[in-house]
Amino acid sequence: MSSFRSVGLKGPDRMKDTEQVKDVLDTMSPSMPQARDAERPRYHATRNPTQTPAYYPQQVLPLLSSPEFFERLDVETLFWVFYYMPGTYQQWMAAQELKKQAWRFHIKFLTWFQRHAKPDEVTDEYEQGQYLYFDWEGSWCVRRKSDFRFEYKNLSDD
Repeated sequence: MSSFRSVGLKGPDRMKDTEQVKDVLDTMSPSMPQARDAERPRYHATRNPTQTPAYYPQQVLPLLSSPEFFERLDVETLFWVFYYMPGTYQQWMAAQELKKQAWRFHIKFLTWFQRHAKPDEVTDEYEQGQYLYFDWEGSWCVRRKSDFRFEYKNLSDD
């Protein structure tokens, strides 16, 4: 306990040397949190990273644009298409098929949710209960969330 008191007494003396404090702050500044650290990570979305020979496909296969094809895909494949083909028609098709299977996209969490059971509470602004959600950032699997409040304002309209 006495060591803490002695440190407390030495503290004001340490702060008198402003050059030393400035040097310490300059040394620490590269590792200080920045405003961009709070942003969601940006994921790599390269379309054609290198020039490929002509015998490789240069256009998307027509099959990959048909609703019948997406109806046959399993849920994990639909999630893969949705998250790893951003801004494409295939992403939109995957989203449409997920919605047919009762999945709903939460725009705040950028995650797909599905009711696991009848909601415990329903209002004009939200519903609360047990939901399944797809953990795309962590373990790439469907997880259950109990007592989750799904606010309708965070529901994707598309």
